[in-house]
Amino acid sequence: MALVEQVKAEIDKVLDLVDESQLDDVEPLLTKDKRIFVLGAGRSGLMARAFAMRLMHIGYTPYVIGETITPSVQAGDVLVAVSGSGNTKSIVELAEKAKDNGATLIGVTSNSESKLANLADKSIVVPGATKAGDGVKSIQLLSTLFDQTVHITLDVLCLKLSRRDHTSNAAAAHTHSNME
Repeated sequence: MALVEQVKAEIDKVLDLVDESQLDDVEPLLTKDKRIFVLGAGRSGLMARAFAMRLMHIGYTPYVIGETITPSVQAGDVLVAVSGSGNTKSIVELAEKAKDNGATLIGVTSNSESKLANLADKSIVVPGATKAGDGVKSIQLLSTLFDQTVHITLDVLCLKLSRRDHTSNAAAAHTHSNME
């Protein structure tokens, strides 16, 4: 089997294990009247940033933790924290701080028994392989399978939000960068 076919098979295997009802449980927490913060380290952080970008496209107010223009997290805000292992110390500590400040925490992890999953108000488990060895085993390096499937899973969540909010592709395109 060609490598592309093997990678596609791995992605399909993980996505088949994603419980879509977890996305449905998270959906009511994400509304346009709330500020949504995202957090992640490394490639998980890049997936969180991609999620924030798509949220902006569909009319939400997202912020990326660690950016210089990101405001403080307050009561009533939502934090979406992404960590493959769910035990990354810096992510768990900031998630705890956000909860202490009154934010609602959504954890996205491969490990349903992790610190992040246990701390979260709601979790989305994406069981792709991580560098810690969690999840579906992969021929790909480190947490590549987790990153790929988190990206798709969070895009599906955005599609659900856009359908709920009646946000068209044309409306999303209107907020897309025009400085390219």
